[in-house]
Amino acid sequence: MPGRVQDKVAIVTGAASGIGAATARLLAREGARVVLTDLDAAAGEAVAAEIRAGGAEALFLAHDVADEAAWERVIAAALARFGRLDVLVNNAGIGGPACRPDEQGLEDWRQVMAVNLDGVFLGTKHAIRAMKRNRPRPGGSIVNLSSILGLVGGTRSGAYAASKGGVRLYTKSAALACAREGNGVRVNSVHPGYIRTPLAEGAFAQHEDPAEARRRTEALHPLGRLGEPEDVAYGILYLASDESKFVTGAELVIDGGYTAQ
Repeated sequence: MPGRVQDKVAIVTGAASGIGAATARLLAREGARVVLTDLDAAAGEAVAAEIRAGGAEALFLAHDVADEAAWERVIAAALARFGRLDVLVNNAGIGGPACRPDEQGLEDWRQVMAVNLDGVFLGTKHAIRAMKRNRPRPGGSIVNLSSILGLVGGTRSGAYAASKGGVRLYTKSAALACAREGNGVRVNSVHPGYIRTPLAEGAFAQHEDPAEARRRTEALHPLGRLGEPEDVAYGILYLASDESKFVTGAELVIDGGYTAQ
């Protein structure tokens, strides 16, 4: 049986680990040809090699998502290799230091915005341009990774929450613009709760007692645990597939009940 994204061409940023790696593996397993990007070239190439060993097509590219010229090179490479672009998963992101608003450094703030928000803007901009050139029918699906902290605040996560809230509303604006133009491009955001990723582990490590920080975080979710990267990857797969052809400008919350309280 054909896969759920059979023969689609997908770019996944931040694909060397965590949600990005799980998403790249799942899209490939469901029939996509995948371009993985990340700053961590060794880990990213390892994931791409694993995908190729499983019989799917995968290409890894080193990529700074805050650099517009880098985006132009990545899109051009995807088009040169596969001839089209059907899916973009804007997953790359950083947490920044945990601190109170009056302790926030301007450079740290700008770095979080550059990766988490500028990166999504640049990827969306250049993906739309590529997807509009698809033939015989223009269009595609852009999935932007926001967070539960794009929906609710955090006392020590101001920069991160601001960047992810920006992703949420930028996604809606881009979705509306594409829909009104009738170019066939859908744009949606995904809002994970705390997921067992290197980013989460890094946040726990900033606490005096990382194990206790993990236990407290698990208890915030009514399901009583952290999410797994695959929990989010399956939601992204749905938005990348034609099963969601009537879904745009939406927020898919995958948070173990965190925001239902």
